[in-house]
Amino acid sequence: MSALRKIIHVDMDAFFASVEQRDDPALRGRPVAVGGGGQRGVVAAASYEARAFGVRSAMPGITARRRCPDLVFARPRFEVYRQVSQQIRAIFLDYTDLVEPLSLDEAYLDVTENRRGLSSATATAEEIRARIRAETGLTASAGVSYNKLLAKLASDQRKPDGLFVVPPGQGATFVAGLEIGRLHGIGPRTAEKLHALGIRTGADLARADLAFLTARFGKAGGWFHRIARGEDERRVSSNRERKSSGSERTFSEDVTDWAGMEAGVRAQAASVWQWVERTGISGRTVTLKVKYQDFRQITRARTLRATVASEAALAEVALSLARGVMPLRAGVRLIGVTLSHLEARDTAEPELALLPLVQPGGGDPMTDPLNTGPMNPGDAAPEGTPNTGENVCPVCGGDGKVDGETCHNCNGLGTVIVGISGG
Repeated sequence: MSALRKIIHVDMDAFFASVEQRDDPALRGRPVAVGGGGQRGVVAAASYEARAFGVRSAMPGITARRRCPDLVFARPRFEVYRQVSQQIRAIFLDYTDLVEPLSLDEAYLDVTENRRGLSSATATAEEIRARIRAETGLTASAGVSYNKLLAKLASDQRKPDGLFVVPPGQGATFVAGLEIGRLHGIGPRTAEKLHALGIRTGADLARADLAFLTARFGKAGGWFHRIARGEDERRVSSNRERKSSGSERTFSEDVTDWAGMEAGVRAQAASVWQWVERTGISGRTVTLKVKYQDFRQITRARTLRATVASEAALAEVALSLARGVMPLRAGVRLIGVTLSHLEARDTAEPELALLPLVQPGGGDPMTDPLNTGPMNPGDAAPEGTPNTGENVCPVCGGDGKVDGETCHNCNGLGTVIVGISGG
């Protein structure tokens, strides 16, 4: 058994909204949503005052306004958020090189050996939180434990502006008391399946044997078996490689016909190809995302035998996926194209023989025509764990936490951002 590590998970509190309240005193104490409040606007983040009314990230602005008539909308200032995130990252690096950012507002730190010589991870977390408050004027919550899973779960326990510790040997006891839907990798649909099996808490999950879980959930059952015992062998990785490049656009007027679909797909493919030309990196998997006017969305993906070799080839693959969603079930408000499974760009034109990501009937959300529901926060397992069949990121194909339109594996801020971590 490997030696226990000292892991901290730091999560900024309602980050985008808190930055806006910090910079504009008139917003303090008021319900604030970062994003658009118009007919086609979307909430990117909500202050705690707004959350009390049920306002959440990725919610249509019109719905948020209905829930909270006094809601104040602030236009996103992503460059400011990036600058503040860099300030926070610099604080982390004063303590350890082992910093794994999940997004602008969230990161894991391994402080087993830290630059300040602090023997206590709890004291280290408290010092980091105090410095964040002093240097940025913002609050952060933190979880401390001996692995990433437990540290992440712990950081949710005392929000906002709190600290929670799961000591060595207490992981299984801590998880036992949590509702099943709080565990990472278990989203609403999987939770429903587990409820039907009489499994509602971490303790219930721990009583289910491995064979029972794998028979019903495949490889994901193994992950469920481990997390029920508070086990997680993943290391904090300071070198998170980019896994995809994507572009998407929300239209001012809904697309209702093939001409509009084709124009939208070609435009996003061209945007992605600019990145390919600039970096010399291409990919083998092309993903199309379509979001309808009612905010339901679908993703379709195809994998090539070799990397995409030209803008025309990228557009043709994306268009072939788009043809598969015709005729449209409703007006389309957003179209996105993404290139993933990245590799050094091939110089020869590859065959355009297309391979599905999974065999027919495999139920992968990337290809399954029944997967038309919206993405929900927290519906995917941490990186390196089996896919449960819920909310695999359509951008990178990874199974990290997905909030609204933002995947924490990608750590990417796309053309449109409508979600960030729970804060």
